[in-house]
Amino acid sequence: MAEQQKFLIIDDDTTFTRVLARAITKRDFNVKVASSAEEALETIKCWVPDLVSLDLKMDGASGLTVIQPLKATNPAVRIVVLTGYASITTAVEAIKLGATQYLPKPVNADDILLALEQSDADEEVDIANQPMSVNRLEWEHIQKVLNEHDGNVSATARALDMHRRTLQRKLAKHPVRQ
Repeated sequence: MAEQQKFLIIDDDTTFTRVLARAITKRDFNVKVASSAEEALETIKCWVPDLVSLDLKMDGASGLTVIQPLKATNPAVRIVVLTGYASITTAVEAIKLGATQYLPKPVNADDILLALEQSDADEEVDIANQPMSVNRLEWEHIQKVLNEHDGNVSATARALDMHRRTLQRKLAKHPVRQ
């Protein structure tokens, strides 16, 4: 009998993790849940996953900080990064760090497993018929500059020549739709 694949869910949303863990377990995976990047780093010291669902924005460290340690413990690990705060910058960084896929929330177990199974790029992917809105371009630019300043809001505000409180209000809002 083949050994069950190990699936690690790293997310601080307890309702989402409970539902996802149940759905993934029903699909015959050995599932563990970590509610923070720090807890995930402790978990992988004694339990090495084959597949990972990783939330980008959690209390404490960003989900991006877990990707390289996961790859170090298992170079073949497949990681899907999930986020409700999708931006081009974070998607690029996640992939550069070694994530397999990047999905905006909301998602379900089938979406996640499909993304983890997909190994080739899709050259038939739909291309938007119209460019991003000005508000979405602003959001993307803020995310890029924030990433360049390692998440430091004050340094980002100075670089954007924007008051820090204004930037914090913009960051507290959900990203603008395309």
